[in-house]
Amino acid sequence: MALTTERSGLVTTSKRLAGFIAAATASALFITGCSAGGGESDPSQAGTGGTPKTGGTVHMLQNADFSYLDPSRGFDGGVNAFYRLIYRGLTMQAAGDAKDPNAIVPDLAESLGEASEDGLTWTYTLKDDIFFDDGTPITSQAMKFGISRSWDPQVGIGSPYLRQVIDAPEGYQGPYVSGDLPTIETPDDKTIVFHLKKPFPDFDNVLAQPNAVPFPEGTGAGDEFIKDIIASGPYTLAEYTPGSSITLERNEFWDEATDDVRKAYPDNWEFEIGIDAATIDERMIAGQSDDKNAISGTVSAATLPRLQTPQLKDRAITADAFCTTYMSMNTTKAPFDDVNVRNAVNWAIDRSALVNASGGTQLADPAFSIIPPVVSSFKDFNLWETEGDKGDTEKAQELLDEAGLSDGFEFTLDIRSQPLMQGRAEAIQQALEPLGITVNLNVIDTSIYYETIGTPAQQNDAAITGWCPDWASSASTIIPPLFDGRNIFEKGNSNLAQINDPAINDRIDEITAMTDVDEAKTAWGDLDEQIMGLSPIAPLVFSKGIFLPGENIAGYYPSTNLTDLTIIGLKDPAKG
Repeated sequence: MALTTERSGLVTTSKRLAGFIAAATASALFITGCSAGGGESDPSQAGTGGTPKTGGTVHMLQNADFSYLDPSRGFDGGVNAFYRLIYRGLTMQAAGDAKDPNAIVPDLAESLGEASEDGLTWTYTLKDDIFFDDGTPITSQAMKFGISRSWDPQVGIGSPYLRQVIDAPEGYQGPYVSGDLPTIETPDDKTIVFHLKKPFPDFDNVLAQPNAVPFPEGTGAGDEFIKDIIASGPYTLAEYTPGSSITLERNEFWDEATDDVRKAYPDNWEFEIGIDAATIDERMIAGQSDDKNAISGTVSAATLPRLQTPQLKDRAITADAFCTTYMSMNTTKAPFDDVNVRNAVNWAIDRSALVNASGGTQLADPAFSIIPPVVSSFKDFNLWETEGDKGDTEKAQELLDEAGLSDGFEFTLDIRSQPLMQGRAEAIQQALEPLGITVNLNVIDTSIYYETIGTPAQQNDAAITGWCPDWASSASTIIPPLFDGRNIFEKGNSNLAQINDPAINDRIDEITAMTDVDEAKTAWGDLDEQIMGLSPIAPLVFSKGIFLPGENIAGYYPSTNLTDLTIIGLKDPAKG
């Protein structure tokens, strides 16, 4: 995840901040966070045929660098997928080719957690023979230390769920500032016990988040993990040139007997960074040399007509939309502190133009809710229903008149420095121009985009981003991080609209406390509609993806949320 659907350079449409949580650039690989899909899928789902063989090097071509190597800082679809190669947690999302790739399964833990009768205590037992990349055993104390880093005000800007769910003392600021976290107990080297603020049945999902990973005690302070890592997964860092390349090599202390998900077929991974999107498409189509052994992000709209030859059709794979691309509006600043202004923007936006700017109907559908259709809580509604999804300037003008802004206004829109984002922003400019609304674009480098807009002191009036649910069983990882006014942070903030409405906050608490799963699912959908009535955001599109892996790639099941790199390999390692 997490922002979600358009958060990292690998994301094709957020994450996450996230969930902070991935939507689409032609060069990105995954969508948001920023991790799961909607229900069970057939393991024979579209994917590259054949079983990978051990050996060789898989290449990844991408436009932008990962947000962070440090999993306590990063939280978007692209980097979350990368983290699975180098880090392990107590639990994790199932393999991409599993019958239910969205299921949560044990990882470093022997089993999923054992909850107390009151739901406030969860206990896990670590497996035997698990080690860091220097041969140091992974203990419950290392697990606790790694997790407690998420409370550090500088380091812990990634996934928010640990901080929201675990009952840390008031004012706790992580191990470097505050020391021990007493609400996580380690009675012995293999047992770890978590004390929660209130019952949270999805706690196994929380521990599958990218920041719930172990580190040796005392490591990772400040910028230590900016250019280096301490791996617990099947690969470790061999070389990193920021903005240019990353090379991973095998972690000799990873034991496949302890890992039921990661297959780790390649000997090495090579990430080629900073490549123009059009160049990536050209290289993937040509498939020369090492590009036969490469994967990349979604194919750009301009390239789609070229995929009509039988050879390319056979290689192309489509992934359904999982994330929502949207424009946040800062409700704490004029003119977006007026609900009439925000609603006027939603009425005026031409979502058919946004679909076209996203590559057409093959790559996007218009969005009117924040919850995407793949999530079980989805409610099909449209509060701004217009003919052909083209917007209604007259209705928008009426609302601006009520707000005393008949002649329009001017605002600054933050966007990522990628062609797709530019196209979407221009579609919004064109839709609002007849109302006298001037949209000034503030283009931010992709590698720092989510950190920038997630810092309220740095964000402008509005931002285009996206969000992927972190698990698909409900909208509990969509509505609270994006719209709960108690979840507005100085850094790592995902409530970009900064809406703090007591009615929304109270309803979030009521739904979270529901024990009837079906009742809660329905309630989240109803709350989505209630929130959209206040227009803190403008939903734009649900982004789909078409991918073109190299002809020697096997085990590739692309996702617009979290492509599982750990099961990808080569059909013939001798060619790689």
